[in-house]
Amino acid sequence: MRRLSLRGELLAWVVIPLAVVVGFNVWTTYRSAIGTADLITNRTLLASARVIAEDVRASNGSIEAPIPPAALEMFASDQHDIVVYQVIGPNRDLIAGTPETQMPTDWPTGFETRLFETSYRGQPMRSVAISQPLITADGSIEIVVSVGQTLRTRDSLVQVLWLKALRDQVVLLAGAAFLTLFGLRRGLAPLMRLRATVLGRRGSNALEPLSVAGLQTELQPLVNALNDALNDVRRQIATQRRFVANAAHQLRTPLALLRTQANVGLREGDLAGKTAALTGIDATVERMARLSTQLLALARAEQGSHILSKQVVDFGAVVRNVLEDLADQALARNIDLGFEGPATALLLDGHGPLLTELVHNLVENAIRYGGDGGRVTVSLSGDNTVICLRVEDIGPGIPPEERNRVFERFYRALGTEVSGTGLGLAIAREIVASHDGSIELQDRQPLPGLVVVVQLPRAK
Repeated sequence: MRRLSLRGELLAWVVIPLAVVVGFNVWTTYRSAIGTADLITNRTLLASARVIAEDVRASNGSIEAPIPPAALEMFASDQHDIVVYQVIGPNRDLIAGTPETQMPTDWPTGFETRLFETSYRGQPMRSVAISQPLITADGSIEIVVSVGQTLRTRDSLVQVLWLKALRDQVVLLAGAAFLTLFGLRRGLAPLMRLRATVLGRRGSNALEPLSVAGLQTELQPLVNALNDALNDVRRQIATQRRFVANAAHQLRTPLALLRTQANVGLREGDLAGKTAALTGIDATVERMARLSTQLLALARAEQGSHILSKQVVDFGAVVRNVLEDLADQALARNIDLGFEGPATALLLDGHGPLLTELVHNLVENAIRYGGDGGRVTVSLSGDNTVICLRVEDIGPGIPPEERNRVFERFYRALGTEVSGTGLGLAIAREIVASHDGSIELQDRQPLPGLVVVVQLPRAK
């Protein structure tokens, strides 16, 4: 595949139109050179004819036409043109000159002048014919003087004028191409430095932002876009590293416990001991599955709002589905799980699985920490711009000084005896942030209890 050069393309876009203009200018110069040469030839012919006509005189009833040397000397050149002339009397009889010369079809009369093209012995010739009144003893008569010249001098003059203009235009085009190439080299220097910087990056600085210093305004948006892409890549790599670190840290203990339970079950001789070991293994596997799900949800939420694949989601349907899934868990603890919300759809632009995980974490936390025989109320409301989710329980709540820390990963409030991973609220915060929303912890009124308030923007 042919490689395209930006410098070559820009140079072509400058030089080719300039060459077209130069070509047009050369053509017009050629036409102008022809006009100039014709004008000089015509004036020389006319001057020669007038000099000859002025010396024609009548003497003793006859017409004499001496040819002044000046009339012919004005045609002197190194091209050795053939110059012919005729002096024609009133009866169109030849008084002086070359009989082979042709006259125009429409003869001049009075003081008229005729310029015409003819030939002499096979050579093209440019001629002029003028009419000149002559006073004689019998009155006034009219003579015609014709002068012609072959075209060697005229063609030579056209060539000299045109070649000079052509030389000037070629020099102009070459100079413009050179200066354009020099300007492109200087103008593209920042781009070449940027390319060298990108190609030369290795190791830890490969994903660092590129500097826009010294770049033209047209290149700065490109570099900014590259920096945004590099930021996304760095964010993805950091997310993967955190996921691997979190998974390794959190799964180490359950795996060790699982192996211990398996060894205990193998050593037990009676059926009851083996059943107890298998029951413990099942519970550990369930916790590990839940932990893995939460870690994956956290890693996905950390990707950010602009990377997630979003679509229009009915948030009310998401909340109702989660409450149906957790109904058995609430019944097992004798918790009154209620829902308050409109029957109409509440639409937002979001990621369905992550929104499900958000509601699941908040409601499950309320069920687990709310205490047996308690009450959990989930309410949903919205206006033209915001959808508001409230999850309220009557548990012990969270002290104000710890409400910021409970959003940290793997942090669990002091004084609680409920087992957990410490990821529920951290995942909730990341999911809300990835949907450009807000989450806040408030005291239930009246105490005791906790209210989690989530606000998400509605679909546009």
